[in-house]
Amino acid sequence: MKENFKTNAMRILETAKIEYSAHQYDASDGNIDGVSTANKMGQPLELVYKTLVTVSPQKIYYVFVVPVACELDLKAAARSVGAKSVEMIKVADINKVTGYIRGGCSPVGMKKQYKTVIDISAQNLEKFFVSAGKIGYQLEINPSTLVKLIGAEFKDIVLKA
Repeated sequence: MKENFKTNAMRILETAKIEYSAHQYDASDGNIDGVSTANKMGQPLELVYKTLVTVSPQKIYYVFVVPVACELDLKAAARSVGAKSVEMIKVADINKVTGYIRGGCSPVGMKKQYKTVIDISAQNLEKFFVSAGKIGYQLEINPSTLVKLIGAEFKDIVLKA
């Protein structure tokens, strides 16, 4: 990793005195999907999570953190946040809504702190990986610590791969 390189998410974790490890992977081939990321880092798919941003018909944004090999169950996701329905935001809107880009969206340090749900599969993990807020970088962090930091909840929101 570049010497002294820090993303906004890393700075937030350090300011909050939260223990994490930063990991870098080679994204030069353009394969930035979660499964490719897990494989490049040599990590089991069950430990690497992706951050998905949705919007309700009322234009309320919600963030969901799910295992990279699973799909977000939009109906379960909507129920988990008390919405009638949610849909994925358009790729073109990711930066405007979160401050991040596709493939580098972290649950830490978005422009606003949106209601966030982390899939229940992470609840008993010692550590998991989420984006550090820049393509090519991941954070290794305790899921329960992340939940406390961002005010998230654990809920069952995925369709298994």
